Amino acid sequence: MKEKYYITTAIAYTSSKPHIGNTYEVVLADAIARYKRLKGYDVYFQTGTDEHGEKIEKKAKEAGITPQEYVDKVAREIKSIWDCMNTSYDKFVRTTDKNHERVVQKIFKKMFDKGDIYLDSYEGPYCVPCESFWTESQLVDGKCPDCDREVELKKEEAYFFKLSKYQKRLMEYIESHPEFIQPEARKNEMINNFLKPGLQDLCVSRTSFDWGIPVSHNPKHNVYVWLDALTNYITNIGYDIDESSPEFNKWWPADLHLIGKDIIRFHTIYWPCFLMSLNLPLPKQVFGHPFLIMSDGKMSKSKGNVIYADDLVNEFGADAIRYYMLHEIPFASDGVFSRELLIERINGDLVNILGNLVNRTLAMSKKYFSNHLENKGVGTSYDVQLLSMVNALEMRVEEKMNTLEIGSSIDEIFEVLRRCNKYIDETTPWVIAKDESRKACLETVLYNLVEAIRVCALFLEPFLPNTSEEIIKQINIKDKNRQFNKENVYDLNEAKILFQRIEV
Repeated sequence: MKEKYYITTAIAYTSSKPHIGNTYEVVLADAIARYKRLKGYDVYFQTGTDEHGEKIEKKAKEAGITPQEYVDKVAREIKSIWDCMNTSYDKFVRTTDKNHERVVQKIFKKMFDKGDIYLDSYEGPYCVPCESFWTESQLVDGKCPDCDREVELKKEEAYFFKLSKYQKRLMEYIESHPEFIQPEARKNEMINNFLKPGLQDLCVSRTSFDWGIPVSHNPKHNVYVWLDALTNYITNIGYDIDESSPEFNKWWPADLHLIGKDIIRFHTIYWPCFLMSLNLPLPKQVFGHPFLIMSDGKMSKSKGNVIYADDLVNEFGADAIRYYMLHEIPFASDGVFSRELLIERINGDLVNILGNLVNRTLAMSKKYFSNHLENKGVGTSYDVQLLSMVNALEMRVEEKMNTLEIGSSIDEIFEVLRRCNKYIDETTPWVIAKDESRKACLETVLYNLVEAIRVCALFLEPFLPNTSEEIIKQINIKDKNRQFNKENVYDLNEAKILFQRIEV
């Protein structure tokens, strides 16, 4: 029996086409999911779209189409971008799915019957783009604290969820499970800014728009976005109030909710309290990742600095964009996107360090041994360091991946690739080739290089899946062992360019 691993992204809001900052999250989740599969886990990776709310109703009206037609179009667009980034999700969920809607209604009714949801009225500042009510004290300069837009005063009858009922229990859980909220700064933010000042009960229904899931016992109310959206993590794996499926019992609790740092509050305060109300275990970890921003700040249409992943993929290829996203965004602080740095990384890392290494090694193997290599065991004084780095790679990558330091994991692989290039300079195969008596040594040197490349290619798969596949195809071997193997026999294929140099 393989150990299970259930990973989710936040579901993308279907108000508009996602830019590269939105796309970063699903690529990050994909790298983690692929790595867990590489390590032998039974992985379930879920992503999808959040499709209800006032904002969508307004946009559909402006476009002269129904809300369903509007979200169908945007959901297709989002899915196509996730696909062009070569993400290996197992399920793409949509909150307009009829089963999801049915279970959400049952969840709402159970909470109401339990006394965790009650009817009252709400008056206060409301941000339409974020679909969030705020208190006056939470506003920043009179504007929404999340998006810095103008708010409007709204008053309406609404159902409320008793967050305050679960405050003590949640605080105790967070304190006894230090790994639950990561990075550490996000946990401190939730404790100091929300839990310690005291939780206010949460508005969980709206009456001022129609595009939502109706409350079954009071249909003039629609279930408010967060109770609808957050429950996707359980409704789509078979949760049901009456009887959950074997799949739900297998996969829940989630091992990782990967989300943007701007929605950490909803996933580490609202969501755990909902789950406590349903008597369900909490997810094992919520990781609030940093943002990918432009050099002139956040992406916005008004600034004219919005960039889309599919456009970049058409120009540079999926793996080049994946590499930039995964490598250039620090573990806990925002990363900056610029075309100049993207091109620098492609030319420097992907062309010079990786591409040239594979090309040079295969070219020499063809020239000196007609693409056939075996380990003759006649090494050089430089072999020990290279082989020890190759054999330590698994431990070093795992160490970084366990703390979700994705960029550092990639660095570990590229350190070995750099060492391979240095090994070529040190051993000078073209000099050895001039001495017929050292032919076995030459073959061993090239074997060491190909074997090191093979191991690195296996570890690159979660990050650069297309490139990894192409390297394995060129070296033409099925060995999945992630340690240096002295027993392989190589009949190499023709070398092909992995990345084209970009002329600026």
